[in-house]
Amino acid sequence: MTDLDLDKLARRRPPAPDAEARARAFASAMRAFDDAEKNATAPQGSAGGGRRSSMFNRIWSPIMNRRLLAGSALATLLVVPVAGLVTYEMVRNGTVPLTTKTEIAAKPVDQDVRLRKQEAKKVQGELEATAENGAAATAADTAQAISTLATEQAPVAELREEKEAAAAVPESFALGGAANVDVLSRSIAQPSIVADGIAMPMPAEDRERFASADPNPVKSVATDPVSTFSADVDTASYSYVRSALLGGSLPDEESVRVEEMVNYFPYDWKGPETADKPFNATVTVMPTPWNKDTQLLHVGIKGFETVATVQPSANLVFLIDVSGSMDEADKLPLLKSAFRLLVGKLKDTDTVSIVTYAGNAGVVLEPTEAKERDKILSAIDNLQPGGSTAGAEGIEAAYRLAQKAFKKDGVNRVMLATDGDFNVGPASDEDLKRIIEERRKSGIFLSVLGFGHGNYNDGMMQTLAQNGNGTAAYIDTLAEAQKTLVEEAGSSLFPIAKDVKFQIEFNPARIAEYRLVGYETRVLNREDFNNDKVDAGDIGSGHRVTAIYEVTPKGSPAVLNDALRYGNEQAAATPVAGSSELAFLKMRWKKPDSDTSELVTMPVTDANAVADVNAAATDVRFSVAVAAFGQKLKGVSALQDYAYGSILGLAQAAKGEDPFGYRAEFLKLVQLAGGLSGEKAQ
Repeated sequence: MTDLDLDKLARRRPPAPDAEARARAFASAMRAFDDAEKNATAPQGSAGGGRRSSMFNRIWSPIMNRRLLAGSALATLLVVPVAGLVTYEMVRNGTVPLTTKTEIAAKPVDQDVRLRKQEAKKVQGELEATAENGAAATAADTAQAISTLATEQAPVAELREEKEAAAAVPESFALGGAANVDVLSRSIAQPSIVADGIAMPMPAEDRERFASADPNPVKSVATDPVSTFSADVDTASYSYVRSALLGGSLPDEESVRVEEMVNYFPYDWKGPETADKPFNATVTVMPTPWNKDTQLLHVGIKGFETVATVQPSANLVFLIDVSGSMDEADKLPLLKSAFRLLVGKLKDTDTVSIVTYAGNAGVVLEPTEAKERDKILSAIDNLQPGGSTAGAEGIEAAYRLAQKAFKKDGVNRVMLATDGDFNVGPASDEDLKRIIEERRKSGIFLSVLGFGHGNYNDGMMQTLAQNGNGTAAYIDTLAEAQKTLVEEAGSSLFPIAKDVKFQIEFNPARIAEYRLVGYETRVLNREDFNNDKVDAGDIGSGHRVTAIYEVTPKGSPAVLNDALRYGNEQAAATPVAGSSELAFLKMRWKKPDSDTSELVTMPVTDANAVADVNAAATDVRFSVAVAAFGQKLKGVSALQDYAYGSILGLAQAAKGEDPFGYRAEFLKLVQLAGGLSGEKAQ
């Protein structure tokens, strides 16, 4: 019975007193008194001799009688604070919500009406027992009041609140009983920040980690004439930068890897004629757009492009992170859509397996031929997030499954899709690096697809991809999934060369200084170039790799390093020093099934130079614009005075053919960056 019901009963007038009824009651009371006097001598109490009491009283009374009040007080002092702390933690964590709206919503309105009727019948019985022969009119009034109470609905405002709350309860909760109501209470009663009367969600913790390094320094040819680095065909950085800019903020400088931004775009570099020579180099020397006293040495590499009809069969294992951190729209749902696109690209003879990991790794799909697409797609669609991320265990399970379906003359690859949040198992990059290095020797490569924001672990992804002879991409949109997994599937899945390394020696008679643009995480020692045991990047079918050096000619006012007092001047007197050679390019690689490297060399001469920026090929100029944009975002001091507007102009003039719209999108990103940086439009 509610307070409203009690108020209504309180307003009802009691039956008027009746003299005849009073006389009958008085006579009945006298008879009861006389009967009590007759039984006064009867034995009373219990045979036990003690006062009847509850078990609790029998335990508590001796304690009190023995004056153990001090112990009781001490217990109270200990229990009450602990109980308070537990209650606070339960409320703070949402276990016990501070609102009862959910419980009201879960209780049907008609059930509440039935309870009101039951309470009314109970009250009616009590009133009938106390007013045995009340006046007819008064009894009729009381019966009417009870009938009204039983059939009367809750107040309009109360009913409206209950109906709205009930409508907000999902069907799965409404049919689930009290247990689901408790779950719903915890899900609704979340902490929030209130500002100006508007509830604001708690800001998410940013735990993103990036594999980056300081920009490469300017080096003197007199002391460091040789530059060595590994190939890098990853594109993850560009996608992440785009996601940040479209989200309304400049990207973290550590997230910017210039070479990955440059290599994101397809360029029409001339490729090799046959697979015997897996790639070809196109070299251009041109003035630097942001510094009139330096030059750019631009190297464009394109790998041999295999024909789709003769590509070997693929054995792919999808290793999918379904941990709780993947339960966001731009993570698992996007991941599932991306893999659906890839499945549609596979040949019937290809094989697909699926392993998931979250707390424990599990096999969702045993090796299945791609022609059974419905079975594969069903397995993908049924993936659900939950649990923590047992990344190392999942990787080992995926490699075991890849070995089980190993194709001797085909491509065997594990494709890891994750936000990179490995929080269970070997947690350090070095531990996982060791696992990947051990497994790649069996001929199974690893590629990584990154998703989402907030706890994106770019550093972990780079470690896995670089040591697994694979590539790393960041999927922020379904269009990016289409580009990476469908349009560039040949490059991503089918390697034509592994452990690809580049080395350039500069002629000290022509070049005073140089600076490698990007590749900070791919720099190698000079001696690593000829060491076949040192791992390097891989190149897939049709892949393009672009490397750019900013070089300072001998005698230029842009030279930063003073000449050595005790330097060796003999090099300038050699025949090569007086020639047209600016540098000497070396490329070393291994075939996918070989452990012995091969070498290709070519000189860079004045014949590769152009006198004006606009004289360079369109693709060369556009790639230079992308390199300038990446350096600007990364905070490279050499681009400090080069405005976003100038980068935009350079890119617009070199847009060229753009069948997929990638370059048009880049122009918009440059404009966004200029606006976010506060730069005035030119």
